[in-house]
Amino acid sequence: MMVSAALLLLGALAAIVAPRLLARAEWPEREPVVALWVWQCVVAAVLLCFALSMTFSAAAAWMAVRGRVFAPAPHRVIEAYALGAGSPWAAGTALVLLGGAVWTAAMLTREVWRARARRRTRRAELLVRAPLMPGEVPGSEPLVVLEAPRPDAWWLSGTRPQLVITTAALHRLKGRQLDAVLAHEAGHAAARHDWLLYCASALASGFPQVPVFAAFQAEMHRLVELAADDVASRRFGRLTIALALVGLNEDSGVFGPCPTPQAHIPQRVRRLLSGAPRLTAARRLRLTAAAALAPVVPLLVALGPGLSALA
Repeated sequence: MMVSAALLLLGALAAIVAPRLLARAEWPEREPVVALWVWQCVVAAVLLCFALSMTFSAAAAWMAVRGRVFAPAPHRVIEAYALGAGSPWAAGTALVLLGGAVWTAAMLTREVWRARARRRTRRAELLVRAPLMPGEVPGSEPLVVLEAPRPDAWWLSGTRPQLVITTAALHRLKGRQLDAVLAHEAGHAAARHDWLLYCASALASGFPQVPVFAAFQAEMHRLVELAADDVASRRFGRLTIALALVGLNEDSGVFGPCPTPQAHIPQRVRRLLSGAPRLTAARRLRLTAAAALAPVVPLLVALGPGLSALA
């Protein structure tokens, strides 16, 4: 039961401390792709801590679970975990953590179904506003031009992602600016950012009081846009995508003095115009490797007593 308690404490500590440390860091603005990786590794480590704690708690509480978990293990390994002593809290801890796992799966399933429903609705609306030509198959066209007075561009996720752009955007954006916007949206589709957003929304809605999940959701929405901006800027330049963002949003009031729901757009424009240099390749590699070690820590805590017994 000591291993289970240690994993539970480690997961809780990471859930509280990690968002604060990442919030103080300045490098995510310069390397959003690396920051996305770091956040995923941190959340994976937290979830792994709770999953392993649930497993060891269940093994301590019920002989049937213990027999399955430690079936191939030598007797001295089982003794190293001191599971036979049991604990009055083992069963309760295992059931609480199991409930959390089931709830997480339910929230993710709900988020995916809601996203699919929204996507079906938007595709149906798109077919009404932009009917298919004779012989066309729904979803076969990678780019759809939509008649609309407001400049806008977005992508519809799915097995066949589609880029949608309005006629007002075609009139507003000139030359490479239009190409940059299309590259931005294609960057979302290529990186499958929709699944990151599904997972982040599921965890944040399922556990709103857990700081790491709330921060994960907020940062995913911000970082995926920065990452897509960088995809476009590497091909067409920072100034081009910045001007395209201004052109798409200058009539929506986001650049005024009053805060709006799209307040991140002026921040993205300022970031592109500032032209902050990327981190060195060596530092990017160090950050990537350090993040990859985060899920390894709970595994080492879980396997530590068994490995020591075998040594």
